[in-house]
Amino acid sequence: MSHSHFEMPPAIYAAYEEASKQSYYPRGTVRCSGVPMFRSQLARDLGCLLDVDPNVVAWLCLPAEIKTDGGVHVPDFLVDYEDGSRTFIDASDQEGARDVTDAAAIAGFRHRFIPRNQIEAGFRLQNARDLLRYANCRTPLNDRIRLLAVLDEAGSLSIADCLHVFREVPPMTAISWMVLNRTLMVDLDDAMIGPETLVRRFTR
Repeated sequence: MSHSHFEMPPAIYAAYEEASKQSYYPRGTVRCSGVPMFRSQLARDLGCLLDVDPNVVAWLCLPAEIKTDGGVHVPDFLVDYEDGSRTFIDASDQEGARDVTDAAAIAGFRHRFIPRNQIEAGFRLQNARDLLRYANCRTPLNDRIRLLAVLDEAGSLSIADCLHVFREVPPMTAISWMVLNRTLMVDLDDAMIGPETLVRRFTR
């Protein structure tokens, strides 16, 4: 789904206008398939989580109109998953409006609200923000091959043990990009990423 300026439905155009006035950190994305546009920091934070969710293929901001009895609603995201499913998703300070989810279901779509306490729970969000600082960088081939060769021999290494491997870019720039692009995997939930965090090849 995408929209040109001339064919855009009014509710989506209004949502774009609102979002275009705002700028939220971090700026980089890796799986946003359109223009990154967020109506709130909470929506931006949810976008960060989508970028590090291994089940997400792509996501699109402010994708469509859902017509409810109370008016027209534009969800924050349309998310494509590895299993082929698509779901409209909204970030919400509370549980969200049931009529939006019901209206989406009547129209044949999946929809759900993700509450703030779920978005902000644990370490995943802060780790995702830290990684996405490097979303617009790239790990050169030499450094990628060098690290993957070391991991193939060792199985896993702590970040501290990986620091000496890189020659062309700073280590965390390289590691972050490789995690975001599913070449490497690290645990994002147990603690903040640190020297002791284990790095492995990405697997499903």
